[in-house]
Amino acid sequence: MKIQEFSFGNFRSFKDIQTLNLSAAKIKSKYTKLDSNNVIRDSNSENISFLKSKAIYGANSSGKSNVINALTFFLAFAKNSVKNEIVIGLNSSFKLSVETENKPGFFQIIFWIDNVKYRYGFEIDDKIIFAEWLYAKFNERELPLFIREKQKIISIDKTNFSEGSKLISLFETDNSDNDIFRNNSLFLTVLSSFGIGKLSKKIIESFSSIIVVNGLGQKGLYQYAIDSLEKDGHKKKYIVDFLKNGDTGIEDIATREISYSTNLGEEDKKTKRLFSARKKFNKKNLSEEKQLLSFNMESEGTRKLFELSPIIYDAITNERPLVIDEFDARFHPLLTKKILELFNSEANKGSQLIFVTHDTNLLSSSIMRKDQIDFVEKDKYGASHLYSLVQFKGIRNSASFEKDYIQGKYGAIPFLGDFRKLINAGEDA
Repeated sequence: MKIQEFSFGNFRSFKDIQTLNLSAAKIKSKYTKLDSNNVIRDSNSENISFLKSKAIYGANSSGKSNVINALTFFLAFAKNSVKNEIVIGLNSSFKLSVETENKPGFFQIIFWIDNVKYRYGFEIDDKIIFAEWLYAKFNERELPLFIREKQKIISIDKTNFSEGSKLISLFETDNSDNDIFRNNSLFLTVLSSFGIGKLSKKIIESFSSIIVVNGLGQKGLYQYAIDSLEKDGHKKKYIVDFLKNGDTGIEDIATREISYSTNLGEEDKKTKRLFSARKKFNKKNLSEEKQLLSFNMESEGTRKLFELSPIIYDAITNERPLVIDEFDARFHPLLTKKILELFNSEANKGSQLIFVTHDTNLLSSSIMRKDQIDFVEKDKYGASHLYSLVQFKGIRNSASFEKDYIQGKYGAIPFLGDFRKLINAGEDA
């Protein structure tokens, strides 16, 4: 799967529809290697190339993470809306305007599977789905496979989307009492759960292939990394090599079963713990002995690198999109640069990395193209706006993106007060 665009609007701090664009612009970079290494050239009918990475910058509370939150919600709802226990519960419209507070949120993704372009989206509020649509471009023309308005399918392509018309025919007798027309269930999700919904299932599986890491300490990442160590030899080697290349000092990593005492008279219980192995030196630095240390003793940066390593392996190996919020948190700038360079390299054949960061060291014309850099800024009405560096006219390829950004040339920086005055203010209180 390749993501071309993700659009959303009336969601949290975003009032108007904004678009995260991952199609490569027709530009030439200062370093020509970027125009080959940082771009995925696909043999699609529209001759569109895709960016291998996209960075999102902005001040604190500007709305950067809401870009990731919008995509996270879209994917979760598309995959799970058919479940009875799932309720929309969005309650995330833009609250600072009377124009939007009672209107639905908008979500749409344009993506490619097997050289076919699809456009899928929906509009919802806290309770119901207002609209849903799926378009496909098999040849020169984009065709509507289905269009839904509230609980009615108003258009369906019986030739190219026969699975939809087949399912509708099963419920023709009483549409209002069937799950296919529930207020809070997506038609695409319902179709994918049936055996006849082959294309729908393929699309939902493609959505499931997108890996999203929402900030620090995401539940399940640590356990997934441990499972990868124990169940996949290739992944284990990758994880260990990743930690070595990250200058963690770790030589090896593995789980060990240990016993621990419980109440008197009861047998000791056993549990698995994660250990890292490091070199142990004597006075002459000649010892090759290894010292096992509990992984709990490792730094948060090392733990984060451990958790991300199998996910990066999955993304690169299986050409899966990877989305990371707070990408640079707990990492040295040189480490984030190396990870980004891995995605922007010939070794990466088809994975796309979308990440939120404050690391201005990456704002370099030697690392990223102008279309790979996006910014988020709030206006005076509290609404966030997403825009790209490539939209600015007159920015030379030789310009220092980092310097210009810090000086406010592109916006999306905080306007800070004089913190020194706070000391006197505290004394006057």
